[in-house]
Amino acid sequence: MVLPGAAISPDGDVVEFDVVREGADTVLDRLQTLGLDRDGAIVVERVDATLSASADRAARRVPGLGADAVVWHEIEHRTGEETELSAAFLAFMTIATIIAAIGVLLDQPILIVGSMVVGPEFGPLAALCVGLALRKGRLVRDSALALRVGFPVGMAVTVGAVWLLTAAGLVNKSMLLADRPLTDFIWQPDALSWVIGFLGGVAGILSLTSAKSGTLVGVLISVTTVPAAANAAVAVAYGVTDEALGSALQLVVNLAAIVVGGLLTLLIQRSAWRRMRRG
Repeated sequence: MVLPGAAISPDGDVVEFDVVREGADTVLDRLQTLGLDRDGAIVVERVDATLSASADRAARRVPGLGADAVVWHEIEHRTGEETELSAAFLAFMTIATIIAAIGVLLDQPILIVGSMVVGPEFGPLAALCVGLALRKGRLVRDSALALRVGFPVGMAVTVGAVWLLTAAGLVNKSMLLADRPLTDFIWQPDALSWVIGFLGGVAGILSLTSAKSGTLVGVLISVTTVPAAANAAVAVAYGVTDEALGSALQLVVNLAAIVVGGLLTLLIQRSAWRRMRRG
């Protein structure tokens, strides 16, 4: 559809068209080459369903499958929005860490799962992977900053929260030192910790690139970044050094594994899609 003179600022026409997902990146590259992103605006909207014979023909003419196609411009923009070090991000991080801390003390996996769902850390982690894969320095710096600030703030507030809960008689050090068969794994990293984090990074990136958000929830439940940070905070609050160090190591292992898994997934997808387009 062409709407002559419909644009006011800047003056010009508005052009709307559909494109199959497999060909979206090529079209966006050409539009940027024309300078439309500088002189006007390029707006991308996802179409949930199209009943069209012409759309079916277009999909057959473009190599690859829509489910496997990666719209790199969209991914860069979406993950870029997740790197903002906002008050909301810090609030979610703090709330998630406190919930996980209570789950650790009560040895309640359901609270651990809840903290993983609330935790906003996968956004910056995904942005970090995208920034490294696309060599976008700003994206890497912003996402790294969000992680460097978000986790320490959440942990620091959680230490204070544990002290307050202890003063109120709701929790105590003996709860941390007691046998916790359901949550002990959080501060005892092993080879499986790396495997789980790696697979979580792969699944998380696939959920973003294939636009299947349901998988992302599963990723947040599968990794132990926020719970490890919470366990470290509780251990610091009670002066249990070995558990604090173990939890910190678990956190580092999971963060590294997620980034490695996500980055390798993006690099493989990018390489495979380039070869497909050349073919």
